[in-house]
Amino acid sequence: MSTINELKDKIDTKTWNLVLLSIATAGIYLILWLYKNSKVISDTTKVRLVDDVYIIWIAVCVGLSGTFSNLNNVALDFTSAVLGLAGGVLYIVWAFKAKKALTEYALSEHKIDLRMNAFYTFLFNVYYINYCINDLPEEQRKQQILRGQTAQA
Repeated sequence: MSTINELKDKIDTKTWNLVLLSIATAGIYLILWLYKNSKVISDTTKVRLVDDVYIIWIAVCVGLSGTFSNLNNVALDFTSAVLGLAGGVLYIVWAFKAKKALTEYALSEHKIDLRMNAFYTFLFNVYYINYCINDLPEEQRKQQILRGQTAQA
């Protein structure tokens, strides 16, 4: 049985660092983080999230969206908006797959009822998943305290 810190230690990214580096690199760091850590999450949780081609499509959508947005053409502006929306949807789909995998992993491996907020998953997607991964040990500690209080009552 793995320890609760295994996934957190393998990914080893603070959420604020992820946010700030994503801003500083105009989203490139987020795609690289996703490419590197999607496989780590899949291997640890034993649930296949997505393959590399999926993440490449995210990069294509986001990259072309940014490129087309700088050209002064109505058709390309529309194409840019559609590609940006498609990239956002791909991020959200990945986040919900990761949410499901993390919830199942926490319950089956560590007997933690990990309740992840669907609204936050939708709104903050990759950042929220990273936050929840970093928060796993604290969530386990809270639930152990609650179990101890329930057993005493």
